[in-house]
Amino acid sequence: MTGYLLKNCAAVIVNDGNGPTVRRNVDLLTEGSAIKAIGENLAAAPGIQVQDATGWFVYPGLVNTHHHFFQCFVRNRADLDWTKLSVIEWLDRIYPVFSQLNEECFYHSSVTAMAELIKHGCTTAFDHQYNFPRHAGKRLIDRQFEAADLLGMRFHAGRGGNTLPKSEGSTIPDAMLETTDEFIADCARLIDTYHDAKPFSMRQVVVAPCQPVNCYRETFVESVSLARDRGVFLHTHVGEGESPVIEARHGKRTVDYLEELGFAGPDAFYAHCWELTHGELKTMAASGTGVSHCPEPVYLVGAEVTDIPAMAAFGLRVGLGCDGAASNDNSNLMHCLHSAYMLQCLVASTRKHAVPNPADFLGYGTTGGASLLGRPDIGRLAPGMAADLFAIDTRRMDYVGTRHDPVSLIPRVGIGMATDMTMINGRIVWQDGAFPGLDEAKLAADAEAALATVEF
Repeated sequence: MTGYLLKNCAAVIVNDGNGPTVRRNVDLLTEGSAIKAIGENLAAAPGIQVQDATGWFVYPGLVNTHHHFFQCFVRNRADLDWTKLSVIEWLDRIYPVFSQLNEECFYHSSVTAMAELIKHGCTTAFDHQYNFPRHAGKRLIDRQFEAADLLGMRFHAGRGGNTLPKSEGSTIPDAMLETTDEFIADCARLIDTYHDAKPFSMRQVVVAPCQPVNCYRETFVESVSLARDRGVFLHTHVGEGESPVIEARHGKRTVDYLEELGFAGPDAFYAHCWELTHGELKTMAASGTGVSHCPEPVYLVGAEVTDIPAMAAFGLRVGLGCDGAASNDNSNLMHCLHSAYMLQCLVASTRKHAVPNPADFLGYGTTGGASLLGRPDIGRLAPGMAADLFAIDTRRMDYVGTRHDPVSLIPRVGIGMATDMTMINGRIVWQDGAFPGLDEAKLAADAEAALATVEF
């Protein structure tokens, strides 16, 4: 059996299911896909590679619960500044740009996003891929699974889609429209082809119509039926400026609308949710519906900081997401832990409920994300759990004065560099500034070449 023995870790953030604890000066042993043991003076059996981990803080791999990988090809564009636009206005501007991407763009942008995520400690990524231009074909998520295999990423693919024509009130160009039947048929195909529900699964599929404002009611009804029949999860955008539109169309705001359709429950999670009332948050908590909080877009919207303290007080399951590069120009989930905590500190004096502890934000990025994706096998370090982790060598000036509290380090202080090592499913996928077995310079050049084939 192959595996790794990380010797003399300065700290390992262990969680036996009752919250994180710090174990100092211990070893961590992996065997195959799983963690075998955490303790002092562990021995390496034949086939186990020994890694000197002196000075390392070892963390559970981060779990990204909302992203749009394809948007990596529209980063850093001054002409798409949504700080001066409402969300709906911004969508009207950005979707025509999205509709021009081709299949190679979707593949290489996925490689780009996953590579950056891995560099910064993310080991499981959910992507909400809702952009299916007709000219690009239907195999876009197939190519995403190909990208995940290349990099070794544990990948949950959200098969999104948009079905409501612009002539009926959506923000979607005709080039990006699908029928409900098209959308559901391809969801079923992807589930049959890729979905693996076994422990340590590297591939799962989520039924994820883009957002209620851009889909027919029947799209959501059929999504619920398919997901429940096949035992997969549900996802969509909620509470990011669309609630008044949904109320005008359907006579109720988005949360109540989705509750009525059955698009809620322990197998469903929504992205964003910054505009929701306390009553709506309590409704979600009662049904078990989760929230993927994406802190970076909150800076751009500038309207309201997502009420994470209320969500915590009401018992909502909360995870973290990067969101796409149209509203967050990086794919660094570790940075989002710091952003999420600092945003809550900014408005703490205006809120009824206290800001959760910094350690809770590490939890949102690990066990919280695992809960949203229905993965009891990831998100924490303990024997029997998946060997998904990352390590930071703290023997640097950046960490002087911080090392007494490893659990709060990332949310409170922030990490300004890539990890020293990232491991996924027992395999080292990033170490010492390189992807083992891959040429990063070539990956970047290939991605730039794919981007150059499209004129925006």
